[in-house]
Amino acid sequence: MAAPIALQLYTLREAMADDFEGVVRKVADIGYVGVEPAGFPGTTPEAASSLFKELGLEVTSAHVPLPVGEGKQETLDTANALGIKRLLSGKGRDDYSSHDKIKATSDLFNEASEIAVANGMTFGIHNHWWEYLEVEGRYAYQVMLEHLNPEVFFQIDAYWVQTAGPDPAAVIQELGARAPLIHIKDGPCVRDEPMQALGEGITDFHQVVAAGEYADWWIVELDRCATDMMEAVVKSYTYMVDNGFAWGNK
Repeated sequence: MAAPIALQLYTLREAMADDFEGVVRKVADIGYVGVEPAGFPGTTPEAASSLFKELGLEVTSAHVPLPVGEGKQETLDTANALGIKRLLSGKGRDDYSSHDKIKATSDLFNEASEIAVANGMTFGIHNHWWEYLEVEGRYAYQVMLEHLNPEVFFQIDAYWVQTAGPDPAAVIQELGARAPLIHIKDGPCVRDEPMQALGEGITDFHQVVAAGEYADWWIVELDRCATDMMEAVVKSYTYMVDNGFAWGNK
C-alpha cells in the first residue's frame, strides 16, 4: 500500500520568511498530508504546531540540531512542542572524509540517539551526496553501518544518493525497515544544477517507490529549483498521487 505524501518545509523557506502561515495553508490546500519542518522563520515551534493541528497536517519528523551538548534541551523542547518522535540531523562533507572521521561522526550520532531514546524519541540521519561517495575504498554509509547503534535510522534522500553514484532503489532496499522516511526530489542528479519538479528529471520513481516497501512517508524536498518553487511543489504532489506512488488529501 502506498505511503502518504509530505513536504519538507525547507523547500519553501524563502516564501515562509515573509508569510509562514500563508505558505503552510497553501501546502495543506494542495493536499499534502504531512509536513517536516527545518526551522521556523518568523514564528515559533509552538505557534507552528498549533497551525499544523488546525490544518490537519501531520508532522512527520523535524530537522533539528543534534540533541547533544548545550543545545540538547532546546532540540528536545522543539520536538515536544511539535509532538514528534523522530528527530533528524546530519553532518558536513568533511565529517566523512576518512574512516576515522566516519567513526567519530557515528559515535556522535549514537550519543544523539541514546539521548533521543531516553526521552521517548528516535534519531535518524538525513544524507546528502557525500555519505554515498567512496572513502578509502568503501562507501561512507557502509562504514557508518559498522559503527552505528541499531536504533539509529536513515532518512534516505534518493536524489543525493543517485547524484553520488549508487542506485537509490538498491540503497533503500538494502536498508529496509531502517529507512522509514524517504526524501524525494528530481532533476539532472548533478551536484550544482537546479532541481526540478518530480517527474521532470532523471530519477526512476517506479523503482524508488517499489524499493520503499517500509516507507512510512514520501517527503518532497527541493533544495533549489530553476522554476517557480510553489509550482514545483504542486507538480510534485500531483505526480506522486496521480501515479499511485503516494496518497494525499486531494
